[in-house]
Amino acid sequence: MTITPRDVPSEAFLPTRHGDFRIQVFHESTTGLDHVALTLGSMEGPDPVLLRIHSECLTGDVLASTRCDCGPQLHAALDAIVTKGWGVLLYLRQEGRGIGLHAKIQAYHLQDEGADTMDANLMLGLPADGRDYAIAAQMLASLGVTKVDLLTNNPEKVAQLEQHGIDVALRTPLIVGVNEHNRDYLATKGERMGHHINDDDL
Repeated sequence: MTITPRDVPSEAFLPTRHGDFRIQVFHESTTGLDHVALTLGSMEGPDPVLLRIHSECLTGDVLASTRCDCGPQLHAALDAIVTKGWGVLLYLRQEGRGIGLHAKIQAYHLQDEGADTMDANLMLGLPADGRDYAIAAQMLASLGVTKVDLLTNNPEKVAQLEQHGIDVALRTPLIVGVNEHNRDYLATKGERMGHHINDDDL
């Protein structure tokens, strides 16, 4: 018997060092990108579903760079979901806050020369944060998730999800991985980009 790719669901069991998840892949036709949902347990309420929306970061997630807090946030979020016993992590292919890997490394070069993380993007003619969370809302709807406890320091994630019909009932801060290499980066997010990060967190 021969099967075609369309006959096979893009879903499977995924054991990790954090715990055992289900992995599902969602294709975004407008960008051609594939995004991932990791789920644990039932997505039925009545309590809000613990949710982390994590944007791809090759340098932080894979190469363990300490220039950002992305890797620690990814792993802390997975641990939090396992501790609670149910929840969702959406891994979105929005490298470098949506500007892509090539431009992100160019922005790193400008930061090496003294620009902060926000100005570096702007100097390249790019948005400080170009991410769009419409696909995240669509993925959540497909999973049957309408009410969430969002693991984030970023108010823009809250605003965009609510604009797309997701009830952000709770926002739980996620401040981890602070070190000498990313302290200024995090301070810029708090002082200039409105993230819920203050001096005591750093």
